[in-house]
Amino acid sequence: MIRDFPIDQRPRERLINNGAESLSNHELLAILLRTGTKSESVIQLSNRLLTQFGGLMWLKDAVLEEMTNLKGIGQAKAVQIAAAVELGRRISNLSYDERYVIRSPEDGANYVMNDMRFLTQEHFVALYLNTKNQVIHRQTIFIGSLNASIVHPREVFKEAIRRSAASIICLHNHPSGDPSPSREDIEVTKRLVECGKMIGIELLDHLIIGDKKYVSMKEKGYM
Repeated sequence: MIRDFPIDQRPRERLINNGAESLSNHELLAILLRTGTKSESVIQLSNRLLTQFGGLMWLKDAVLEEMTNLKGIGQAKAVQIAAAVELGRRISNLSYDERYVIRSPEDGANYVMNDMRFLTQEHFVALYLNTKNQVIHRQTIFIGSLNASIVHPREVFKEAIRRSAASIICLHNHPSGDPSPSREDIEVTKRLVECGKMIGIELLDHLIIGDKKYVSMKEKGYM
């Protein structure tokens, strides 16, 4: 059984500690399957599944009935595999041209307006862009009242480095609906601009989102 494996050799723990890329195909499949049978571990089951279909190349085209014909693979496990395969297929078909492009403060505000205008707490969000100003990642950095001591540049730029982002746009909402910048908003903006210059990743703008309106800190001259 998987519980008999040393902790540092279990697929889930190895993924957490070393990243998904460090796992073999059957270990990744074992994480999806979660459990084996009374007579074999989930590792053995995933190995048998891959062997039965001749590897990932043919498993990706297997239908539910084919998978459930294999002992130990019920409908629930087959559905999980089919869902994972379809997600992988959709990701591989993604095109950079489909990514949202931000060419102006209005573009940035429109990208988040419907999500952020009704929030009852302040959310500080970072959009990470590539060299074509396409959004490659969006991340909520923190939730709560904006404060220069809370919005640490390390958290903002750490993800930018990990994603190889060319630039960043930061945004946060004012639950009151009034996007007028506060003293804290100005301080946070200046701090992030300075850190971006040192790191070499430009902060393009800091947008404050209100109710169907926004303020660009760049347009206001705070950057």
